[in-house]
Amino acid sequence: MKDYLEGDMAAIDGDFLAAHSWNEAGPMDRKERKIFRRKAARRAEEASLLTEPKSYGLPAMLPDAWERLPRVKPGAAAVGVRPSPLVNLFRGSGTSRSFDLLRTRLMATLRSQGWRRVAIAAPTSGCGATFTAVNLAQSLARVPGTRTVLMDMNRRAPGIASALDIHGQGHMDAFLAGTCSPMDHLVRCGEGLALGLADTVDANAAETFHDPLAIRALDEMMLTFDPDVVLYDLPAVLEHDDVAAFLPQVDGVLLVADGTVTTAAQVRACEEILGEQAELLGVILNRTRSSD
Repeated sequence: MKDYLEGDMAAIDGDFLAAHSWNEAGPMDRKERKIFRRKAARRAEEASLLTEPKSYGLPAMLPDAWERLPRVKPGAAAVGVRPSPLVNLFRGSGTSRSFDLLRTRLMATLRSQGWRRVAIAAPTSGCGATFTAVNLAQSLARVPGTRTVLMDMNRRAPGIASALDIHGQGHMDAFLAGTCSPMDHLVRCGEGLALGLADTVDANAAETFHDPLAIRALDEMMLTFDPDVVLYDLPAVLEHDDVAAFLPQVDGVLLVADGTVTTAAQVRACEEILGEQAELLGVILNRTRSSD
């Protein structure tokens, strides 16, 4: 009896205990102790049910932040009214297969190093960095059970919304200033892809990237959604210092070169800018074959 009383005292039935007072009836026999313990256990179970909060028909757990993001679809221009940059729509093409191969190699590298944040940039404008970022993001998003975030950090000439023909979204300025939360800024484009879009130009983009508020906003986005890969579309490396300012926020850089105009000297200049701040994950040669 002593061992039991050291347990859940709130479960003991006062009336039942009074009927077996030590002073009046003496110690319980073995059968009485079994009855006492069984009734006490039943009352303890009933007491726990009474103290549990009522669900009122609500689900046991609310969906996480990723599931609560608003959804958008690419517009008509992105799906065939004009020449589409989305090779995701032409899975049998050589270009689509090239992006899938790039995706697989990139994921292997990121996983082996424990990295997640990748910048995509070019030595000069017009090399196809945004084209690469959009299509690589879509290829990554097709991997089951993964989450990819594509952020338009090219504040000189935002292009992701135009490439996907998605309008009415943006708020990148407010997001980086900390006045717009990640939940209010990002949208989902499919099951495994979220977008951080920009609809305005920021002539002071490099200064913005140095701002602690912008750094905090990017960190908050990572904590909120816990993506597997984040791709940041950035402006030309050799034309502005935006990329240099943004390097502390990434683990590695994919450099997109135009096979018709980019020179070896420009690639070497980009490598010098990267220095030891971020790994050069590879150089993608775009526009190497006019037939595909």
